[in-house]
Amino acid sequence: MISHGKNVKVFCANANRPFAEGVCRKLWLPLGDCTVTTFADGEVSVTINETVRGSDVFLVQSTCKPVNNNLMELLIMIDACKRASAGRITAVIPYFGYARQDRKAKGRDPISAKLVANMIEAAGADRVLTMDLHASQIQGFFDIPVDNLLGNPIFVKYYMDKFPDHEDMVVVSPDVGSVARSRTFANKMGMGLAIVDKRREKANQCEVMNIIGDAVRRYGRYGRLSVQRSQGDLRDRRRDRGLRLRNARRSVRPGQ
Repeated sequence: MISHGKNVKVFCANANRPFAEGVCRKLWLPLGDCTVTTFADGEVSVTINETVRGSDVFLVQSTCKPVNNNLMELLIMIDACKRASAGRITAVIPYFGYARQDRKAKGRDPISAKLVANMIEAAGADRVLTMDLHASQIQGFFDIPVDNLLGNPIFVKYYMDKFPDHEDMVVVSPDVGSVARSRTFANKMGMGLAIVDKRREKANQCEVMNIIGDAVRRYGRYGRLSVQRSQGDLRDRRRDRGLRLRNARRSVRPGQ
């Protein structure tokens, strides 16, 4: 047993070392000493260069691009700390890769988010800390505690300061899956809400079909929303090169 919060150690791999260093500065802690390299055949090699026995260990590693390399680095670091008798291991994953694959959209589809959850548990993590999951239900894929932090408070403060006069602003959800987050943001900002109705032809490609909500009721299909009076806050957690956000923005602001 350990006293949580005592003897805290923070480590990171190669996904985003500057971010991990920033976290350590806020905590007034040194970044843990570890070496993460690859062998000639591409296998990941992890060496923890200091003792972690009985420590409360936090491994900071987003599973962003290259997703598979970063995921394997995280899994191997978890295993290394587990075998070094760490007291508790928390996987800090600011961006949770494979989160979009959280259901069977059609026959014979995998549920890859569940698979990744199983792998993180099997590697030996005791807790997961992440941000703005694609769907909150992903927390249920784990049998260990999951902390899903939300970025809404930071965005609300930023936009309240940047646009103090926001009576004519509309929050635009780029798809139905983002409606809940966008509605929460719109309520806190006191703005209207619009939803982009899209059709996905294949992965990373979609076509905007309709705009639903305040954007249409207040300004018409394009109307004043297109240029001067309203700024659509396009909020989305997707990372498919911004194509969906771009198509949504072009739909509410044609010609841009």
